[in-house]
Amino acid sequence: MNKKYFKIAGAAAIVLSVALGGCNKLLEIEETDLIAGDVALKTVNNCEQGIIGAYGALGTEMGLLLNSTFSDEVKTSGEFYNAQTTHEWLYSSQDVGLRDNYIATIPNYRIVDRVNRVIAALPVADSTRAGDETLRKKLRGEALFMRAWSHFEIFKWYCKNYDAAGLGMPYMESPSLAQQPRIDMGTYFTKMLADITEAKTLLPNNLTDINRANVASANGLHARIALYMRDWATAETQASAFISALPLATQAEFPGIWTDATAKELSFRLIRTPTVGGRIGSLFRGITAGGQIGTIVWQPSNKLWNSYDSVNDVRWKAYLIDEPLLRNAGRPSRIVNKYAGTGYGTANENVNNAKVFRTAEMVLIRAEARAEQGKFTGANSAESDINLLRTNRIKSYTNETFASKDAAIAAVMQERFKELPFEGHRFWDLKRRGLPVQRNTDDAPAATATTLSAGNFRFVLPIQQTDLQANPLLQQNEGY
Repeated sequence: MNKKYFKIAGAAAIVLSVALGGCNKLLEIEETDLIAGDVALKTVNNCEQGIIGAYGALGTEMGLLLNSTFSDEVKTSGEFYNAQTTHEWLYSSQDVGLRDNYIATIPNYRIVDRVNRVIAALPVADSTRAGDETLRKKLRGEALFMRAWSHFEIFKWYCKNYDAAGLGMPYMESPSLAQQPRIDMGTYFTKMLADITEAKTLLPNNLTDINRANVASANGLHARIALYMRDWATAETQASAFISALPLATQAEFPGIWTDATAKELSFRLIRTPTVGGRIGSLFRGITAGGQIGTIVWQPSNKLWNSYDSVNDVRWKAYLIDEPLLRNAGRPSRIVNKYAGTGYGTANENVNNAKVFRTAEMVLIRAEARAEQGKFTGANSAESDINLLRTNRIKSYTNETFASKDAAIAAVMQERFKELPFEGHRFWDLKRRGLPVQRNTDDAPAATATTLSAGNFRFVLPIQQTDLQANPLLQQNEGY
C-alpha cells in the first residue's frame, strides 16, 4: 500500500503559537511533505486504500487471549508464567499486564478514526474510474460495519451488561481530538445499530470475498449485538439469516477449517502470515527452534480437555493434542492444536487465519435466543439447534430432548465452551449470563484463583490510567 495513505495529518495537529510567540511567519511556511486528509482521500480509489488500512488494524488476537486466560479455558504450563495479575484477576488501572496486552481503546478507536475519515471524505471524493459510484456505496458500508464492530468490542471490555440507562463509552461518529464523555448504553447501542442496519443496505450480499465485509457478516455482528442486548427475537432472526447463507460444516469438513484448507462456515476472516498479523498459535506456545518445540505458555485446562468425547467428537482432535514429542521430553504435553499451522519447524508454524464470523457460533446464538423465548423443545427450537450442531461434530450422536428452558440454556453454554474455545468468547459469555468463572482446582495457579464470583466488578476491565489522563471526561469503572 502506498505510504501516503498513512500520513493523514488531521489527528495530530499541534498548536504552537503560544510557544513561538513572535515567530508567526514561521507558522505561515507551507509544509512540503504533508499529505493531509483532503489530499490523501481525494478520490474514491484513495478512500478504498483508507478502508484497507482500517482492515489492516482489525484483530481478534487480544480478545482471544484475554478470554482464554481470564476464564477457565487454559491453565499455566509451568514453563512460563508472567500473567499473575491478569490470570488471577488482580489487575488495576495501572497494571502492567493490562497495559502491555489488553487495552482495547487504542486499537479500536484507531480503527474508528480511520473509517470516520473515509466516511467524511466519500461524499465529495472524485470519481475517476468506471464503477466508482458503486464502490463509493460499498466503502461506506464497510466503514459503518467496522465502526459498529469496534464500538461493540469496546463495550464488551469496559461496560457492564447491557442496560439502556447504564454507562457506555464515547461513540465516535466523526474524526475529532476533542475530549468525549461516556454516554448511556441506550444511546450507544442506538448508534451502533443504526450503523450496522445501514451497512447491510450497502454491502455486497454474496461471499465472493470473505476478506472484506458482506451482508452475512453484518448479520452475524447484528446477531452478536442482539445477544448481548438480550433482544432474543432479533438475535434469532439475524442468526437465522446468517445460517441460511452458510450451512454448518460436516464432520468431514470441520477439521479443514482449522488448517485453512477450507473456508466452510466463514463469512469473514482476517488473513494471517508470519509477517502480517503474526502467529495466532504463538499465544499458546512458541515456535520450534533448534529442533525443539518452543515454550509452552498456556495449556488447555483439564476442565476443557475432559469435556470432550475424545473418540467421537471431531472437535477434540482439531482443537487439542497430547504431543508425544513433549511427553517423551518430560515437558507439558497437552497443548492447544487449534492454531498449529503447518507443523513444527515449518515457515507457517502457528500461523492460521483469524475466523471472525462462522456458522457454529450463529447456531448457538439462535439456540440461546430460542430457549429464552420459551422455544426450548421441538422443531425450530434450542433443542433442534443443539442437536444439529452435535450431529455435525459427534460421530453416532443420539438426539437429546430438553425438558425446560434452563436445561436448554445449560446445554447451550456447555456447547459454546466446547465449540468456541480460544475464539474470544468465554469470559464475555460468563459475564453476560451472570455466571462465575469456575476453574477446577488443578487448573488454578492458586487457591484464590479458582473462582471469580458472578457479577464481580473485575468482569469489567478498568480504563487505563493513561486514557483517563488523556481524557479527564472519562469516568472510571466501579471497583478501580
